[in-house]
Order: sequence, then C-alpha cells, then structure tokens
Amino acid sequence: MTPIIINHIEITPGVCGGKPRIAGHRIKVQDVVIWHERMGMSPDGIVYHYPSITLADVYAALSYYHDHLEEIRKDIEDDEIFAREMQAKTPSLVREKIKNIDERKD
Repeated sequence: MTPIIINHIEITPGVCGGKPRIAGHRIKVQDVVIWHERMGMSPDGIVYHYPSITLADVYAALSYYHDHLEEIRKDIEDDEIFAREMQAKTPSLVREKIKNIDERKD
C-alpha cells in the first residue's frame, strides 16, 4: 500500500518552525485545526477562504491532526503562550494613545 497523505503534508526544518504543514504552502496543520475546531469553519469553507489549497489538503491536515493529537495540541498551546508573553512585553500603541488623550483632558 502506498501512503497517500505524504502528498499533502510535509515537515521541513526551517519552514514554519519545522511544524507539519500543507505541502507547498505555509499553512500549518494547526492552522487548519484552529479554523475547523475553534472557528467552526467547514472544510469547504477553509478552501473557500484559502483557494490555493484543496479539499484533500484540508482533510489530510485534519487526518494528520487526529493521528498526532498531543503533538498538534501542544504546538497550539505553545504558540498561544508565546503570543500572550509577547503581548505582555509589548505595550499596545492604541492604549498608549488613548491614555495620552485622557491625560490631556485632565
């Protein structure tokens, strides 16, 4: 039997942090999972919004996810932690402008 998913999912060191992604694209498996599970997008909806990938690519990404649940969930969690840390370190320019406007009013 020939493995077919290999035609859709690839892991390349140095590309997308070495995370599994749709072959030939920078769309990671975890991106597809977030769109599908958290944002409620259907596979057809994902292809509609990202027409450079195929329905087979989306299903391959979801299949890969279900075969590697812990790995992909950890990648998502690690990225969310990183994003929160970066938000905490980087002040919001909008908040700073609002604060400056409020201070001028006083």
